[in-house]
Amino acid sequence: MKLKSLIKGAALAALSLSSLLTAPAALAQAKEQFFPLLVYRTGPYAPNGVPWANGKQDYIKMINARDGGINGVKISFEECETGYATDRGVECYERLKGKGASMIDPQATGITFALTEKAPVDKIPLVTLGYGLSASQDGGVFKWNFPLMGSYWTAADILIQHIGKKEGGLDKLKGKKIALVYHDSPFGKEPMPLLEERSKTHGFELLKIPVTAPGVEQKSAWLQVRQQRPDYVLLWGWGVMNSTALKEAQATGYPRDKMYGVWWAGAEPDVKDVGEGAKGYNALALNTSGQTPKVIQDIIKHVHDKGQGTGPKDEVGSVLYTRGLIIQMLGIEAVRRAQERFGKGKVMTGEQVRWGLENLALDQKKLDSLGLAGVMRPLSTSCVDHMGSVTARVHTWDGAKWNFSSDFISADEQIIKPMVKAAADKYASDKKLTRRTPQDCQS
Repeated sequence: MKLKSLIKGAALAALSLSSLLTAPAALAQAKEQFFPLLVYRTGPYAPNGVPWANGKQDYIKMINARDGGINGVKISFEECETGYATDRGVECYERLKGKGASMIDPQATGITFALTEKAPVDKIPLVTLGYGLSASQDGGVFKWNFPLMGSYWTAADILIQHIGKKEGGLDKLKGKKIALVYHDSPFGKEPMPLLEERSKTHGFELLKIPVTAPGVEQKSAWLQVRQQRPDYVLLWGWGVMNSTALKEAQATGYPRDKMYGVWWAGAEPDVKDVGEGAKGYNALALNTSGQTPKVIQDIIKHVHDKGQGTGPKDEVGSVLYTRGLIIQMLGIEAVRRAQERFGKGKVMTGEQVRWGLENLALDQKKLDSLGLAGVMRPLSTSCVDHMGSVTARVHTWDGAKWNFSSDFISADEQIIKPMVKAAADKYASDKKLTRRTPQDCQS
């Protein structure tokens, strides 16, 4: 059995390498805008990592095919397999950064932590959409980190607000028990400061229940859930951990409608194998899914219908595929924004793309023109704010599909901003950094 899995793993790796070698413009050339793509197409996180990676590649291919690139600049890319491992992620970064990398999406909070001190030296921005270091929203300290669209603090805050509303008000949370079942890694621990702050304010008991990575063994965690009987469970999982948690909840008899996942625990791979057993389960959503949006139709027309799709056509428009597409879109729009200042039709450096990321202004009209009407909320960044948006919705699994079950909820910045500033100041003090000057904000 072990030999079979080794052979299968080698075959997958060979297939991945083969796709790299045949990928269009896999190696950066001087006149092309190069995007390194860190991925995990193998291992326990592959079911979630694959659609995310495919969405990014397909968006690049579509921009090249439909628009001829970014104002005439063709886009090239190269994938590097991390397996979600921090050390392999750092190796990929070191291997690809010298090929003209103008931004990196680490695709993992652990890898982000490891690269946060390297990025300023190499002058390559890190785009960590919906993940990474929550304090890096503060662009005054974290010049090269961009947790666009949300952090784990905004996610946790939105979930507590939503649960409070269901209970009839945040004051009704007093005396309740809320369990955080979390991936025992930097990713899973990141929401804790916000949850602890809310716990003190509203008087609920916060139970922290770790799950050892990758999360295929959760018996002891759900035994604690059964013994403690929390009123709600927050699931901070990824990959195989999510479907395993839902199966364990079903076996334990914990009601799925009392479970709320972060936006990395609310996609099709998390629930499809559980089906009816996951019915009623809730999770945050940063974007819509489905094949109706114009951007998805353009990808089908210009990429998949021409036999150039990266993965299966029926996956196009799924939750994580769309999120990968959005990440790549934001990277490309940062290049386009940078070109407005530094020269249209030119390849942008990491420093120039960093300025573009810090000056994004995607209002509804712009999103509509990009074919993203209804897919995501407007986003606007600045020197001070590297996140640009603090809203999300809750969607609920009905046994066959996801349906939105809340309006957009904004994280409470009266709580989050002081936390972000305090954490950023501490980071600056620990690393002996000074805050950026107004002059530096213009650079």
